[in-house]
Amino acid sequence: MSADLNISANTSATIRLTMAQALVRYLAALRVDAGDGATEPLFGGVFAIFGHGNVAGLGEALYRQRDDAEHPLPTYRAHNEQGMAHAAIAYAKAHMRRRMMAVTSSIGPGATNLLTAAALAHVNRLPVLLLPGDVFVSRAPDPVLQQLEDGGDGSVSVNDAFKPLSRYFDRIIHPAQLLTALPRAIQVLTDAAACGPVTLALPQDVQTMAYDYPCDFFAPRLVVFRATPPLESELEEAAALLRAARNPLIVAGGGVLYGLAGPALRAFAEAHGVPVVETQAGKSALAWDHPLQLGAVGVTGSPAANLLAAEADLVLAVGTRLQDFTTGSNSLFARAELVSLNVNAFDALKRRGLSVRTDARLGLEKLSALLGGWRADAAWQDSARSRSTRWRASVAAITARREVAAPALPYDGEVIGAVQRSAFDSTVRDIVVCAAGTLPAELHKLWRTSTPGGYHMEYGYSCMGYEIAGGLGVKMARPDAEVIVMVGDGSYLMMNSEIATSVMLGKKLIIVVLDNRGYGCINRLQQACGNAPFNNMFDDCLQAGAGAPHIDFAMHAMALGAHGENVKTIAELEQALARARAADATYVVCIDTDPARTTSEGGCWWEVAVPEVSEREQVRAARTRYEEGKKGQRI
Repeated sequence: MSADLNISANTSATIRLTMAQALVRYLAALRVDAGDGATEPLFGGVFAIFGHGNVAGLGEALYRQRDDAEHPLPTYRAHNEQGMAHAAIAYAKAHMRRRMMAVTSSIGPGATNLLTAAALAHVNRLPVLLLPGDVFVSRAPDPVLQQLEDGGDGSVSVNDAFKPLSRYFDRIIHPAQLLTALPRAIQVLTDAAACGPVTLALPQDVQTMAYDYPCDFFAPRLVVFRATPPLESELEEAAALLRAARNPLIVAGGGVLYGLAGPALRAFAEAHGVPVVETQAGKSALAWDHPLQLGAVGVTGSPAANLLAAEADLVLAVGTRLQDFTTGSNSLFARAELVSLNVNAFDALKRRGLSVRTDARLGLEKLSALLGGWRADAAWQDSARSRSTRWRASVAAITARREVAAPALPYDGEVIGAVQRSAFDSTVRDIVVCAAGTLPAELHKLWRTSTPGGYHMEYGYSCMGYEIAGGLGVKMARPDAEVIVMVGDGSYLMMNSEIATSVMLGKKLIIVVLDNRGYGCINRLQQACGNAPFNNMFDDCLQAGAGAPHIDFAMHAMALGAHGENVKTIAELEQALARARAADATYVVCIDTDPARTTSEGGCWWEVAVPEVSEREQVRAARTRYEEGKKGQRI
C-alpha cells in the first residue's frame, strides 16, 4: 500500500490518507489472541454492497487493503444489505463475540435496509460495525439522490434512524474525528456489557478527504477481552441465599457461551447438585446428555425443565436477559427467589432479584468457592436426574424414524430427527441455524448437541429471513463444521438471496426447507386466541386468478446456483441429506410438512393479549383463559 509518509525530527511521523483509507487501515491492524501465542484479525472482513455514497471513497480504500501484505482485509459482495448484516452478526455469534465483521452500504435504501439487522444485533447483544454512506457534509449538491429532506432540521439523514438501534453512533464530519471515534467504537464492540451494533455514518465527501494521521494510530493492537469480577459483598449475599435454598435451579443464558463459561457451569452444577435448564441463547452451554441437564425452559421448554422451574425455590440466572419466552411472561418461576449473575447491569436488575454484576465464568467459579461443600437437597437432585432421563427418552421417541401414511404429512419433530440421524461421520460437528416460526420451539426442545455453539438460534429478535444469511456467516466463521439451516417456507421467501452468495464464496450450506404453505406458527396462535384462520396460510388469504402459487423451492435454489431436490417422506429426506452432506456446494432439500401438528410435550403460559370485547364466542373464551393465566404472573 502506498501513501505519503512525513517524518520530522521535531514531530511524530504522520501518513496522509483519506478518511476511508484510514478507517480501513485501522480496522485491518486490530488483532485478537488465537491461542498458542498466535494472533488473528479482529475483523474477518467487510461485507459491501456499493452504491453512490460508498463506492468512490470506501470502495477505493477496501480495494487497496484487500491484498495488503501485512494486514489484508477481504471484502465480500452480498445480494441484500439486511442479509449481509445478518451474515456478519452470525459470524460474530459463532465466534462467541471474539471476532466480527464490518458492513458498508450506500446512502438511502442501502442504509435503511440495514436497520432491521441493527435492531437484531442490539437485542441479541452481538457486535457488528455498520458503515452506511451519508449525504454530503458540504451540502453543495443538496439534495443528493436518495437524500431525505427535513424542513425543520437540516442535519437529518436517514442514518439518524440508527441512533436508537446502535450501542454507539457517530457521524464522521471531519477526517480527524476518526482518531476518537474508532477507539470508542472498538471499545463498545468488544465490551461484554456494552456489546452490540456500532454505526459510523460516513458522508461521502468526507470519505474522500485527506488528513495527516499519526502513524502510531495504525500500529497493530491486540484487543483484550476483559472479564468483570464480582463484588465480594454481592457474592456473599448470593451464597447465603443459595445455602438457604433446598430446590435451586440454574437458568443458563447466552452469557454462559459468550463468557466461555461452559466448563465452569458444569463444574458448579456437579459440585453443588444444582440442575440446569437452558434458554434459546444458552442452549449448548451444557451437553444435552448431562444428568443434570433438563433442557429447554419456558414457552418453548421441555416438561422436565418447566416442572422444575415451577417447583424451584431459588433460580440462579446466569447470563440471561430473562425475556418473556424464558420466564413464561413472568409466571413460570414467579415464587422463586432470583439471583442474577450478569455482566450487564441492566439485565442483572430484572425481576427485582439479587443482582450480581459479573462475568459468567468468574461469577460461577467464585460463587462455588464460597459455597464450599454445600449441595442442593438430595431428593431435589434425584428428582432432576429422573426427569432428565425420562425427557431424553421422550426426545428419542419423538424424533425416531417413522413414516406417516399419505395424505398425512410429517411434522417438524420428525424432520429434526432425520437431520440428526443423517450425520454419518461422528467427527463432523453439526451446527443448526434457525430464527423464526415453528422451528425454534421444536429445535429448542429436540435438537441435541454437546458442542458449544452447535445450536445457533437467533431468538432475541426472532427475525424471519435471518436463517440463510445467518447460516452463511456461521459457515464463514466455522468452515470445518456442517452448517445446517432449518427454515420454513415463510422465512425462505422473505430472504433467500444469500444462497447465491454462499455459492459464489464456496461456503457450503445444507438448507432444509419445511414447507407448510404459509405462516403456520402464527396461524396456530391466531386460532388459540379465538380468531378465525385468516391471512396466514395461503388457503386463507385473499387470492385472485389462479390463486396462490405452488412454489418449487428446490428449483428456485438451483436457479441461484445451488443443488436442490424435493422429497415427500422421511425416508426420502434421509437419502437426500446423505447426498447433501456429500455434496461440495450449497444443497437445498424441501419437504412438505403438517402446519397444525407440533410437539405436545412441554411449554407454558405466554402472555398474548386477547380482545376484551368480541362478537366471537371463541375470542371471549380465549379472553377468559388469558385473564386466568395472568393471575399467576409476577410483575
